[in-house]
Amino acid sequence: MTKINWKPGTMVYPVPPALISCGSVEQPNVMTAAWTGIINSEPPMTYVSIRPSRYSHEIISKTREFVINLPTLKLVTATDFCGVKSGRDIDKFKEADLTPLPCAQVKAPQIAECPVSVECKVTEIKPLGSHDMFVAEIVGVDVDDQYLDDAGKLWLEKAGILAFVHGHYFTLGRVLGSFGFSVNKNRLAMMKKMEKVEVSVKEPKAALEKRAEKEARPLSKDSKFAKKRKPLAPHSSAPAQSKFSGKAKFAKHKSAAPAKAFTKGRNAATAKRPNR
Repeated sequence: MTKINWKPGTMVYPVPPALISCGSVEQPNVMTAAWTGIINSEPPMTYVSIRPSRYSHEIISKTREFVINLPTLKLVTATDFCGVKSGRDIDKFKEADLTPLPCAQVKAPQIAECPVSVECKVTEIKPLGSHDMFVAEIVGVDVDDQYLDDAGKLWLEKAGILAFVHGHYFTLGRVLGSFGFSVNKNRLAMMKKMEKVEVSVKEPKAALEKRAEKEARPLSKDSKFAKKRKPLAPHSSAPAQSKFSGKAKFAKHKSAAPAKAFTKGRNAATAKRPNR
């Protein structure tokens, strides 16, 4: 294996294609940002880096509030749409069928369709070059209760959270282990068993529907020529037959047919021939 050294670039993946909402419930705006994440645990701190030309940059600079919403598989189209369209031109909440909901700690709206919404208050704006980093304190987290068990534990992996890798969207795959499994003998033994499990990729729904539609079509009828065709003989080492001779076949047909019938048929065919 040989590694090739490239010039510096943003090659740290996967990243969350987060929906960053800002503004207010009455006048909401949303954009998709991949440059976001956690930068501190206590107090919980986060960030989002946005180009100064973006409409959301203008709003967050004034309100100093935003919400990080984690999208799911069902929201992949809306997520991509909010990353290529501008809130200066359209209402992206309306166009993407997203629902703005009020937050507990900030005036910026959260997105009802997202299982997790992180409420943030900006503490610092750092100009970095192409982007400005909005450093923020996490002041609240809103969680969809359908992903909580009876003990109140969050099972976020069941939500189908999106990931963004080098220009493409993905969902979370199979569980590989939990934190600390590498030093736990029981968990390590379980992981070794999991290494032998084969994962099959299901055929896309669109392909299945296309195949079902094709199989449901009535079979086309063979032509009258195909019905008379004899099945091909199996391949053998026998010597090949002599080359087909049209003259020989014509002579055989002429000798077998009555002379009058043949002449009559020839004259009839000649009579039907159009004038040139």
